[in-house]
Amino acid sequence: MNLNQITVPSLELTKLIPFYVKLGLKLIEESLPHYARLECPDGNSTFSIHQGNIFSEEEGVYVYFECDKLDEQVEEIKERGIVFDQEPIDQRWLWRETRLKDVEGNQLILFYAGENRVIPPCRIENN
Repeated sequence: MNLNQITVPSLELTKLIPFYVKLGLKLIEESLPHYARLECPDGNSTFSIHQGNIFSEEEGVYVYFECDKLDEQVEEIKERGIVFDQEPIDQRWLWRETRLKDVEGNQLILFYAGENRVIPPCRIENN
């Protein structure tokens, strides 16, 4: 099984689409005001937005985007006017990550984990 797409709800797609394009995703489908789909610049996953109710800021959606060159990617995104809540830091779970919110409060984590993404030292092996 492989992850194809993540879909997040939005009150107003016309606000979110430009944000995700600035983040580096490519708009590949737009059916306003109800739906839009964007392609990730690496791999073959897509990210979509649909019109609907959103969660509160405390209980919003968390979306993780993996970046091979995280620090360079963050600098490029900052140059496009995106503000981060946290600079890239090395976490105790062996990922380097940074955090920001989209314009509707969804939590985004850009990270680099290398081998630790799917084979962390604490991985449980099923026999």
